[in-house]
Amino acid sequence: MPLDLPTLAGVDRQTLREQSLHKLRQAIFAGELAPGRRLIETELSEALSVSRGTLREALRHLVQEGLVVADERGRLLVRALSRAEVHDIFAVRAALEALAAETLCAVPDRSGIVRELRDAVDKLRSTDLILSSLVEVDLAFHLKLCELTGNETLVRSWQHICGLTRATIVRSGPELAIRNMDWQRHSPIVDAIEAGDAGKARQVVMEHMRQTADRIAESLDG
Repeated sequence: MPLDLPTLAGVDRQTLREQSLHKLRQAIFAGELAPGRRLIETELSEALSVSRGTLREALRHLVQEGLVVADERGRLLVRALSRAEVHDIFAVRAALEALAAETLCAVPDRSGIVRELRDAVDKLRSTDLILSSLVEVDLAFHLKLCELTGNETLVRSWQHICGLTRATIVRSGPELAIRNMDWQRHSPIVDAIEAGDAGKARQVVMEHMRQTADRIAESLDG
């Protein structure tokens, strides 16, 4: 007699969804699914060897992440950002993360904060990460910067634009994305926080975001 365990139902389907999501992300970050490309369910489900239902679940997640958008006819496309949108996204991120850095500088004992941030930076040193994994490590550092403030509104605001941030990384292309996520570009932020220099911390964060936005915008056509 088969076991009646509803809690264990759907494990295989969920695994397939996660695998499909991972592979789609990889294809987007690698440029195989380029910005602006229409995502056709029949083609993708066949390529992934999954059902269209499983594929739709993965695509819905990509929409939530900001990597995929629907056009006016409801067709799904890989998100393509304009230069202006890139600058807008990083201007908001700069404001949020500069506030986070300034807040952390005001903490009397920052040793634990600095240790956690340096651990996050160290993960960016790995040469074994594929691009999609490196993106997650990079985003984890910036999220940690906000989380350590204890300001939940700040964290939620950062998370709200996280999907758009992913889209900017895709738009920049693999080579530039890797350059932008170099650990040496992140260490000065931690150095300023360790020194408790709020002005310097703000300056470093703002410059980090400005330079990243400029690099991505310059890489775009038109």
